[in-house]
Amino acid sequence: MERTLFEPEHQSFRDTVRLFLEKEVVPHHDEWERQGIVPREVWTRAGELGLLGFMMPEEFGGGGVSDFRYNAVLQEELTRIGASGVGFALHTDLVSGYLLSYTNDEQKRRWLPKFVTGEMITAIAMTEPGTGSDLQGIKTTAVREGDHYVVNGAKTFITNGINADFVIVACKTDPDAGAMGVSLIVLERGMEGFERGRNLDKLGLKAQDTAELFFDDVRVPVENLLGEEGRGFVYLMEKLPQERLTISVVAAAACRAAIDMTLEYVKSRHAFGKPIGSFQNTRFVLAELETEQRIAQVFVDRSIEALNAGTLSIDDAAAGKWWTTELQKKTVDACLQLHGGYGYMSEYPISRAYRDTRIQTIYGGTTEIMKEIVGRSLGI
Repeated sequence: MERTLFEPEHQSFRDTVRLFLEKEVVPHHDEWERQGIVPREVWTRAGELGLLGFMMPEEFGGGGVSDFRYNAVLQEELTRIGASGVGFALHTDLVSGYLLSYTNDEQKRRWLPKFVTGEMITAIAMTEPGTGSDLQGIKTTAVREGDHYVVNGAKTFITNGINADFVIVACKTDPDAGAMGVSLIVLERGMEGFERGRNLDKLGLKAQDTAELFFDDVRVPVENLLGEEGRGFVYLMEKLPQERLTISVVAAAACRAAIDMTLEYVKSRHAFGKPIGSFQNTRFVLAELETEQRIAQVFVDRSIEALNAGTLSIDDAAAGKWWTTELQKKTVDACLQLHGGYGYMSEYPISRAYRDTRIQTIYGGTTEIMKEIVGRSLGI
């Protein structure tokens, strides 16, 4: 089924992204996986081509285009080549929304130009060592003292945690107010008492820097408060559908990439004197995966249209997130099986895809939490 989501301008953007990735990412990603981090220069080169700030106002150097289809193109192309270490999605899809919606004019002038150029790498810190999906249970505090907040606590599993210059931190400004006591405060590189822990050793996403962050009496100017004090939980809930849609976009693209590489493999690999793709079991497995990917893609594309129209609901985003990521797990596992022993070898792309896939049903809200959200939307 032909996709009708994109216009010619999106295809032109895809061509630009593809050329950039072929030159700046593909030759180096294996080395980045060994190093556990992507060099900062990749960000500034992407910024020079307008790949990071297309959604930001032109007065700050951006493209002035609020259209999630561009975000989808960027994530699809990164996923197609297996570039799971390049943390652009957090920057362009998540943090950008907070900056556009909740910053004041002074903050926009201060932060947006460097966001666009890639000189300022961003992150968002919600998860804590003792708190996963329960954002109301966070322990990090921000106590107002004059014209500063004093921040204490710790965060973990923070994508871009080592490279980030700018981190939106979910804090308790009123520990007794429950969800209404959560605020979002920006911590910046170089603030005294703001320390980074180790670059975490993960099952997959090896080139992506994922870190622990520690805050010990960090004095943060009140000018770094995002939006209103006590509204942080509301802001997080408002932006989670877009985060979950990004994960769905990646999931659908990962299914597509896995199927395509497996089709190529089964046509060239022979057993018992003929291509393994000629066996009925192989055809049936791939037919099932192909059908499910096409159906998932339609839902994802419709969700992108809904997000652009401002109508993507929390439960639809949750439904898409859990369904597509569980499909990704099923698809990549089946495709690795069709590769046989070679699929278990690290030099085969399906092996990396298998490792990188496992996190998809966990971050952004686990499958179980997504089902709870959908269930509640049914009135039960």
